[in-house]
Amino acid sequence: MKKILVDSGPLIALFDASDRYHNGAVEFIKKNEWPLVSTLASITETLHMLDFNRNAQIDFLEWVHKGAVEICGVDNADFGRIKELTDKYRDLPMDFADSCLVLLAEKMDICRIATIDRDFTVYRIKGKKKFKIVLS
Repeated sequence: MKKILVDSGPLIALFDASDRYHNGAVEFIKKNEWPLVSTLASITETLHMLDFNRNAQIDFLEWVHKGAVEICGVDNADFGRIKELTDKYRDLPMDFADSCLVLLAEKMDICRIATIDRDFTVYRIKGKKKFKIVLS
């Protein structure tokens, strides 16, 4: 089954009604039929950005707990590739959450991503393949 990577931006927007991307994130979630995949780094980033509202954090945690997003891990062996990606895209700069998503795209052969981050138009999967942004 095809899957979609999800970055923290749409997740934050989904649980923050004042976010300018909120309506788009809600519509995407309503219409999306493919499983969402992310990393603990993006989940952590989302929770950090929702720290202004404990209820939003709790709602987000419950949503993830119910299986809305599959969380895939990063192993010690993956940090070499994460370092390579961070170095390659240092001029953007690439943050840890983004490098974990690119790594996950490479490991799981996923090219679709829900993101509001324009950097994903620059990032390449295995140095060649472009991401297909399904939310922007």
